[in-house]
Amino acid sequence: MTKAPMRVAVTGAAGQIGYALLFRIASGEMLGKDQPVILQLLEIPDEKAQKALKGVMMELEDCAF
Repeated sequence: MTKAPMRVAVTGAAGQIGYALLFRIASGEMLGKDQPVILQLLEIPDEKAQKALKGVMMELEDCAF
């Protein structure tokens, strides 16, 4: 039986702490390898922050967790 996905919202996702946390969540270090997650990445509506967030999203997609 598969577990239901857990929705996790990370504020400041493009910042240093959010960045470090995201990869731990996605890899299963935080909630367990068998726990599916839905990541919601939140960042301020600033052009520079949004560009950084898009970069973080691309890195997460490249990892193929």
